[in-house]
This record gives sequence, structure tokens and C-alpha cells, in this order.
Amino acid sequence: MKEEMRVQLLLNIHNNNDKLDDEADNGLSSPQPPPMDTSLAAPITPMLLLSVFIAVVGSFSAGFVVGYTSPVQTELIKELDLSTAQFSLFGSLVSVGSALGSVVCGKLTDYLGRRHVLQLTSLVNILGWFAISVSQGTRLLDLGRWMLGFTGGVCSFAIPVYVAEFTPKNFRGGFVILHVLMITVGASAAFLIGLITSWRTLALIGMIPNLVQIVGVLFIPESPRWLMMMGKNKEFEAALQCFRGGFVDISQEAADIRDSAETLDQIEKVSTLQLFQRKYAYAHTVGIGLSALGGLVGLNGIMFYAGSIFESAGFPVKVGTAAVAFFQLPSVVLGVILMDKCGRRPLIMISAAGIFLGCSLTGVAFLFKEHHLLGGFSPCIALIGILMYVAFYPIGVGGGTCIIISEIYPLNIKGSAGSIAAVVSSLSSWIVSYAFNFSMEWSSSGTFFVMAGVCVFTLIFVAKLVPETKGKTLEEVHMTMSNAWQ
Repeated sequence: MKEEMRVQLLLNIHNNNDKLDDEADNGLSSPQPPPMDTSLAAPITPMLLLSVFIAVVGSFSAGFVVGYTSPVQTELIKELDLSTAQFSLFGSLVSVGSALGSVVCGKLTDYLGRRHVLQLTSLVNILGWFAISVSQGTRLLDLGRWMLGFTGGVCSFAIPVYVAEFTPKNFRGGFVILHVLMITVGASAAFLIGLITSWRTLALIGMIPNLVQIVGVLFIPESPRWLMMMGKNKEFEAALQCFRGGFVDISQEAADIRDSAETLDQIEKVSTLQLFQRKYAYAHTVGIGLSALGGLVGLNGIMFYAGSIFESAGFPVKVGTAAVAFFQLPSVVLGVILMDKCGRRPLIMISAAGIFLGCSLTGVAFLFKEHHLLGGFSPCIALIGILMYVAFYPIGVGGGTCIIISEIYPLNIKGSAGSIAAVVSSLSSWIVSYAFNFSMEWSSSGTFFVMAGVCVFTLIFVAKLVPETKGKTLEEVHMTMSNAWQ
């Protein structure tokens, strides 16, 4: 009842603002327009935009965590007298925490609701950044990094799911990929700010987006589909109306969601072992496969240790770091524009091919450097390869896989199955983030050639197994996935 009253208050404010706008335009109160049918084309409303913004502020925060280690590596190691192993552990602990967060993210998001999970993770993030900012040794430093990783594991599931559940099908891909865009923006912000400030100050700056999200969540509705799943029918309709606008006819969309929820309600509750029934096999194959490959292509190695990569390549660290910060943003914006036009599969395949070229070029640059070939050109070739990597990753492998994973699981298994996919993603990312420095000491060129090989496998996997979800409702996607291998 409390949720219904809160959502209804937001809806009343939205409607009153619409009426005031009409009066201001016409000089008097005008009759209400005929209802718009959301089964044809749902509108983009101020509440929808506000809700997406507040959600992806958490994505910005997660990106800030990813980008934190690269610009502070030299200063942090020197001030706290850390060894390579200790700094590698510090960097990789974000993936360890993410793995644990991934274990509980589905159940936590289903139990508390999408909005309350965003508030909880923001609070934990603030504590994690504070622990890092005041640390005098490895204990608080590692604890804070682990806490940031834990919230990242939860948010990597909760944010895309929340956004996917309230956005219309004709805009869903573009809005969900904003999660990846804001991760990229957050990482770039950490790179650039870290060049001009200390590592302690950078940690304190990391708290700011979390404070914004804690307050902002108070002004947005809960996910309509989650409310329906919880049996809160009145709150469900009020939230859906709030997202779609006061003068929009939501009857058909509400009926479709309700029918899907009633169908799922008739299904026996799914235990962990029952998750692996044949009807869910296709969804698990796609979700787990994309999660593993998305981590193993090596993003954490590039983003966590970009500074040391440029140093090893013989390229100026600050110039290279700034170039990475700026170069990855345009491709994500392009992905936002193209995701609902070109589809998920084509963009992922283009992205995997581009990453392959970037890794191969960087591997060749290090190979030439090891054999003293091309003189001073090899550092520039390495820079071009890294920039190709960071440009191609977000548009498909980063954005498209995130969208598909948020779409393929039906509501009755979304929490548990999503947790499994998230754990796989975190573990694969941890392998890369912990082993990357040691792998570079073994063979810099070999490290990037291995990553290029993973990209080839990713390209084949997507071409053979991953379905296209563009232009389909979530209910249509779930039906397709369930029937595929029956």
C-alpha cells in the first residue's frame, strides 16, 4: 500500500505538470487528448527518462571503480610500498567481490525490489570508497576494493534488468545500453581526474554519484513487472501508468504483462537444480556463454592496468591514458543509436571482430619491440591497437551482451539464472584482472594474442547460438528461448 501511494503521488504530479503545460500553451485549460495505445508505440516520458538516469548513475559509479586503478597505480604502489602481487590482488579484488555479489544479486533483487537494491548498493559503495581513502596499508585498501566489487556484481544485474523491465520494446535496447555507456563514462572520468589529483581524493570523488542515486531513487517508481510478480496488481498498474504518462492507454500492455505473470505463476517454483531443465537449456547456454566470453576477452586487464601497458610499450603513460578516456566514448554513443536499429547480434559480431584486430595489432607491436624491429614505431602501433580495443568493446561485446542477458530469462528464473550468469562473468573477469600483470611479465605479445583467440571464439559463438531480440517484447523473447530446444 505504501508503494502504491508513493507511485500514485508521482503520477499525480506528472499529470498536473502536463495540465499546467497545456494551460500555459493555450492560455486556458484544454480538454484531455485521446488516450494513446502503448501496444502500438509507447512514448518517452519525463518519468521514464528520470528513472533511466537515476538507474545508470549506478553504472557511472561502477565505471569509476573500473577506471580507478590505472591512473593511481604508480602513486599508490610508491606511497603504500606495495609489491606487484599486492597491487594485482588489490586490482582483482573488485572481481572477487563482484563474484560474491553476483551470487546474491538475483535473490536480493527479487526480494527487495529493483529500487531498494540500488539504494543499498550506493550505501555500500560509499563505505567502500571511504575505506580506500583513509587506508594506511593493505587491509582497508583491499576491504574497500572488495566492497566496491560486491556492489558492482549486484548492479551489473539489477540495473539492466530494472531498465529493461520498464522501457518500451521499441526503445529498450538503446536505454539498456546506456548502462554500458555510463560505465564507460565513469571509467573515462576516473582516468582523467586521476591524472590531476591524488588517489585518496579520487576515492572521495567516487562517492558523489552514489549520493546522487540514494536521493534520486526516492523520486522514481518500482519496476512494474516486479510489482506484478509480487502480486501487487494496483501498484503495478500505477507504476506502469507513471512510466507511460497520465493520458496513455496502458490496458493492452498491462494485459500482456499480466497474462505472462499469470502463466508463470501457474508454473511450480523453480529450485536451483530445476533451473537446468531442458526448456531453460538454450537460455543458460546463451547467458553463461556470453558472460564468460565478455570477461575473458580481457577488458579488466586493459582498463585496470592501462598505465602499465603503455609504460611497457614505451608510450607516454599520461598521453595514452587520456587517449583511452576520450576514444571509447563515441563508440558507445554509436551503440546507443544503433542497438535498436541494427540489432544485438550484428553489433556484437562487429565488436568481436574489431577487438580481435586491436588485440592482434597490440600483440604484433610488443613482438616487434621484443625483437627490436620498426624502431620507435612499435609504441604507436600498440597505442592504435589499444584504442581499437576500447572503441570496439562497448558497442557490442560490452553493450549487446549485457542487453541480451537482461532479456532472455523469464521472470520465474530471472533471479537465480541471472545470478549464475553474473557469477560466471565475475569469475572470468577475475581471472583476467589477477593474471594480467603476471601474464605481461611472461609475454606481453602472447597475452594479447591469447585475447585475440578468445575474440575469434566469441565471434563463432554469437554467429551460431545467440538469437536476435531486437523489436520483441520480453514475453516474446522468453517464449522463443523456452521453445527453441524442446
